[in-house]
Amino acid sequence: MVRRAEPPDGGWGWMVVLSAFFQSALVFGVLRSFGVFFVEFVAAFEEQAARVSWIASIGIAVQQFGSPIGSALSTKLGPRPVVMTGGVLAALGMLLASLATSLTHLYLSIGLLSGSGWALTFTPTLACLSRYFSQRRSLAMGLALTGVGISSFAFAPLFQWLINNYAWRGALLLVSALSLHLMACGALLRPLALTEDTAVGGPGAQITSLLHHGPFLRYTVALTLINTGYFIPYVHLVAHLQDLGWDPLPAAFLLSVAAVSDLVGRVASGWLGDAVPGPVARLLMLWTTLTGVSLALFPTAQASTTLVVLAVAYGFTSGALTPVAFSVLPELVGTGRIYCGLGLVQMIESIGGLLGAPLSVSTSRPQDLVIEAPDTKIPLPKEEGPGED
Repeated sequence: MVRRAEPPDGGWGWMVVLSAFFQSALVFGVLRSFGVFFVEFVAAFEEQAARVSWIASIGIAVQQFGSPIGSALSTKLGPRPVVMTGGVLAALGMLLASLATSLTHLYLSIGLLSGSGWALTFTPTLACLSRYFSQRRSLAMGLALTGVGISSFAFAPLFQWLINNYAWRGALLLVSALSLHLMACGALLRPLALTEDTAVGGPGAQITSLLHHGPFLRYTVALTLINTGYFIPYVHLVAHLQDLGWDPLPAAFLLSVAAVSDLVGRVASGWLGDAVPGPVARLLMLWTTLTGVSLALFPTAQASTTLVVLAVAYGFTSGALTPVAFSVLPELVGTGRIYCGLGLVQMIESIGGLLGAPLSVSTSRPQDLVIEAPDTKIPLPKEEGPGED
């Protein structure tokens, strides 16, 4: 393979963008819409909301914690076979989840197995994309990650419709079939050799240098804190709205509203990241602050109009921070170390993804939440102590 001095800023890179678009849709679009299944799992297994929330949290944590494995394998074998293998694992996990008889089965199938598949797809794909672009990297990232917004808009009501017509087990079977398309995403990836690669060494040398890289470590801590709150609305918003008296379909539709706003935010942020002079990190700071403000206001909102406005604001700002967050990393570690750098970031920030959703339940009011089952109501057990708002 001929080595290039600089990324081509186009060419086959646009096919990699297309692959990343569908891959991000099939990974994080599914994760973001999983709040629709949350209510069904609480009713089916008669478990507390806090225990059920661990399903998505384990999946997110495994996806991120296992990212260095996907990165190391991609460095040795190239991203194509690694991503295709991840697609098989993600689909198999959803297939086995449709046969679950306890929450433990869901922890292992969705959380561990599908999460492992996602770990082999997301990080190698974005790392491969980063190596194809330099001047237009933020725009390419923004376009690639719009797949999350579009799929979140489509998947939330689609999954609710599937549950209404085929029950949650049948819906998971169809989600498994969707996940198999990750293999096609992997087939589109083509590794790119850069002259910088010869100077960075193998995966072990890269990881060692990154662990002594002060700016990289500080940036990783910041992203971990962001990740702690990032997924909370996508796990708990549907249940929260039903607690306020919303019907299931309108509640799921509000996730779609946030997803449309997320889509706009990603494209706008990607364009601004390349167009506005100065460090991209300034935009990341702005979007992160606004995301935190919108999250802090959610528990205080009661009116439908206010909740819709907050969903739009959260969708836009949280979507906007994502492409610039991934665009800053190659500037810190270089394109030669991007596979290992992105893998380490994903692994460390998995701590936030794992703890965010369960910790948010501990400050909610589970004694007031009643889940509608087909023939009965199952009140969640009251939890005593300082956990109330």
